[in-house]
Amino acid sequence: MADSAPNVLQIVPKIPGDHDGVGDYALRLASILLADFGITTSFAVTSELESSKKNHEHVILHYVNYGYQKRGVPFGLLSSLRNLRRNSRGRFVTVLHELYASGPVWRSAFWLQPFQRHIARSVAQISDVCLVSSETMLNQLRALLPNVCAEVHPVFSNFGEPSLSSDQFSNRDPHRWVICGGTALIERSLRSFRAILNRISEFFSPRELFVLGGSDNPATRSLLVDLANVRVDYRPQIDAGEASQVLSTCSFGWLDYFRRSDVPSDVILKSSAFGAMCAHGVITVFPYRGSPIAIVGDVLPGPYFINARFIELPPVSDREKVASQIYHWYQRHTSSKNRARTIARALGIAAAEDRMP
Repeated sequence: MADSAPNVLQIVPKIPGDHDGVGDYALRLASILLADFGITTSFAVTSELESSKKNHEHVILHYVNYGYQKRGVPFGLLSSLRNLRRNSRGRFVTVLHELYASGPVWRSAFWLQPFQRHIARSVAQISDVCLVSSETMLNQLRALLPNVCAEVHPVFSNFGEPSLSSDQFSNRDPHRWVICGGTALIERSLRSFRAILNRISEFFSPRELFVLGGSDNPATRSLLVDLANVRVDYRPQIDAGEASQVLSTCSFGWLDYFRRSDVPSDVILKSSAFGAMCAHGVITVFPYRGSPIAIVGDVLPGPYFINARFIELPPVSDREKVASQIYHWYQRHTSSKNRARTIARALGIAAAEDRMP
């Protein structure tokens, strides 16, 4: 293999190409690995792992427990991975999009969490390197496996990563808002957005709202009716280039990602919708007061929030500066090129320019 292009097998819950968050992530990663490192990619789902075991040099597993089994306990996947590990000659890198779920005693997640934790620990043991999206997730992983080799790298934007100048932050309309993501996330975000719409100060009050992504959803369309004095532009199943153009003009984004308010805010770093907002210098606003979001002590501005009792948004005079800070924080810690470089290093593969004599 020394004189041929290295090949990696990316294991995904379903084959990419259907506006799926993990699938889109894997496709973007494959594109950069090829362009920057000469690494070719094959994709496989669980049922294909046995036939794939001799057609690759390295393995990248995208672990999403509920993606592989409806209760989040994919024991069959674990068995297949062990067989694959034994028959693989290269490195095995796992991107842990999720570890395990939690919930009240009346939900299945409560009773199944010990099994989910066991599987996540076993997957980490199989892996040479694990990548997680936040320091909170890293601490959870180390509680399962103290000697794990792991790095923190937030999930990048699936809606593009433009190069932006300072003028592109200062010239934005402060009344232009966006909601983006998958179908369920958009619907949930719209419901809470309607509840706080009248609490936003006149300096930032929404006059335009773009809703980008997901499938065309009747429930979403019904929530967009009668948004007083707000012009709505709903674009489901939008392609990444078009979404990027819109996001580059928006000042604020609303994101209702968590179903519980006690989750540490940095867990949002596993959201590609949040990544998309940061990649475009959009100031994300949440429906709850949150804890600081940071990578190795480098703190992201905010978190900003609006709820029934309190509001915390940047001062009017700081909007441009905060947007620029968010954008550059993303470039330092989250960009897809940084993630691809981290994975290539974990695979023991240098960039093309580093291989030149």
